[in-house]
Amino acid sequence: YVVNATVRYKDNLIEVNAGAFYSKYEGDHFGEVIWAQFAGGSQLGDRYYSGTGSKGEFTTFAKATYRVNDSWSIYGDLQGRFVNYSTGGITSDKIALEVDESFSFFNPKAGVTFKLNNQNQFYGSYGRANREPRRSDFENGITDSESLDDFELGYRLNTSHTSISANLFYMNYTNQLVLTGAIDDVGAPIRASSGKSYRLGVEVAANLKLGERFNWSPNLAVSSNKNQNFTTTQDGQLVNLGNTNISYSPNIIAGSQLSYNLTAAFKVSLLSKFVGEQYMGNIDSETSKLDSFFINDLNLVYVWETVPWVDEIVFSGLVNNLFNVKYVSNGYFFTYEDDFTNPGTVTTVEGAGFYPQATTNFLVGAAIKF
Repeated sequence: YVVNATVRYKDNLIEVNAGAFYSKYEGDHFGEVIWAQFAGGSQLGDRYYSGTGSKGEFTTFAKATYRVNDSWSIYGDLQGRFVNYSTGGITSDKIALEVDESFSFFNPKAGVTFKLNNQNQFYGSYGRANREPRRSDFENGITDSESLDDFELGYRLNTSHTSISANLFYMNYTNQLVLTGAIDDVGAPIRASSGKSYRLGVEVAANLKLGERFNWSPNLAVSSNKNQNFTTTQDGQLVNLGNTNISYSPNIIAGSQLSYNLTAAFKVSLLSKFVGEQYMGNIDSETSKLDSFFINDLNLVYVWETVPWVDEIVFSGLVNNLFNVKYVSNGYFFTYEDDFTNPGTVTTVEGAGFYPQATTNFLVGAAIKF
């Protein structure tokens, strides 16, 4: 159930938006018997666990942008979120899940933009954000909310043939909800609260017109993504690993779209993507490493405008993984403490699974516009 209301005011110098939002979610969570080799007294469709979930949220906000003069403008954004989450019943592991948690968040944002001229613009901003745990987090014993302080500095260039944007960011987290690499009994990812962590990096994107027919749109993100003073259990002991890489966070991601207009109606594009190596867990284990990969796709688009009875037909063809690269882009990682194999000794055992991606594959289509 949702109620949403907003109000807006705008003139030559200032624009103000304000509003309020309320939502209420109520849901049943249950599992039904769909098959059993030794069913005992159970019947098909019997529920082997049942629970409830209820989430209420009230949000109010006000944000404004003020143009000081032709060169300077400032903006501010104030948001309050008030969340209550409650559950009852048991989980699929037949464990009681009784939650009644309330969260109050204040999320301010502010920034300034300086317009040097019609082509060059600089900006800086600060923002704070918070988010509450979700149901699966509560099932895993996580009750702390995540907090983020985000600082950004940027530059934009716009000309008739070129647009470039560069953004430097520092994201400082408290209790970041990071993926552990492990998955639950239905394949959903499991998260953990990592304490102190940060993401520091730069993002650059451009659109370059290289003549009448060529257009190139590259992008690059380089970052350092670290858990700080990360602690974990190894061989039965709690250890501090210092700074470790945040799971599923490659230090470099790059992309490119190189397009060529063979005619006014026929365009060919080469889409390229590079993703650096990354870890599926937060302990920098070699078992959890995903290797870097570089793939290319070929996209063909032809627009037929002289067809009768319709405005146009757009034919498209996409060749994914053009060079038939064998690569892995995702997977899962887990650890457990083994005290059974060698009684009296606890040994950490690591395991991983990998999801190989498709080699060369094709997609064709047509869109009719009336």
